Amino acid sequence: MGRKGCLLMILPLLLLSACAGGRVSEAETLTNRARTAYLELTACSGSASITADYGLRVYDYALDFSYEREGETVLTLTAPENVAGVTATIAQGETGLAFDGVAVETGPVDPSGLSPLDAIPALLGYAREGFVAECALEGEEGQPEKLHLICRDPEKGPGEGLECDLWLDGESLALLRGELSQDGLTVIQCEFSNWSMTGAEE
Repeated sequence: MGRKGCLLMILPLLLLSACAGGRVSEAETLTNRARTAYLELTACSGSASITADYGLRVYDYALDFSYEREGETVLTLTAPENVAGVTATIAQGETGLAFDGVAVETGPVDPSGLSPLDAIPALLGYAREGFVAECALEGEEGQPEKLHLICRDPEKGPGEGLECDLWLDGESLALLRGELSQDGLTVIQCEFSNWSMTGAEE
């Protein structure tokens, strides 16, 4: 068995211990499916509405995106109107963004320099390999269930440092929503639509 195969077998075991002890719940089983799917994901695309809240400043963006795990991430702003159509490309391993010379004022979320326009690669990173501290199925009666994952540093408690909340479709595992919080305050919210991914389970 190769290294990748071993990794895919070990990670679900880590996830089970992270979500809860004892009997494997339906949420934990779905969490393992999601982790495997996002580990195998090679590309995805869709649209996103992003809100960045810094207390005294709130920024709203809308964009279309395409992500390739071994290639580039392309972001095309669709709102606000004054920057609609402006496109940025993030090469693999890069984090800074320059939208064809147009300055998009945001500011970093944390000391590493993470900005709202880095949010999509960051959320995918959490889905793929973040430490899952909590997992649960959510949904009102008659509505499709959603898998809610909370990822954080395993050495920190709730509300400490940078945390990530993810909501996935309970059937397709599409990413529906993501939030990034710093010390208990939500600073970035992303709502996704038209989600499509390849390389994951069909």
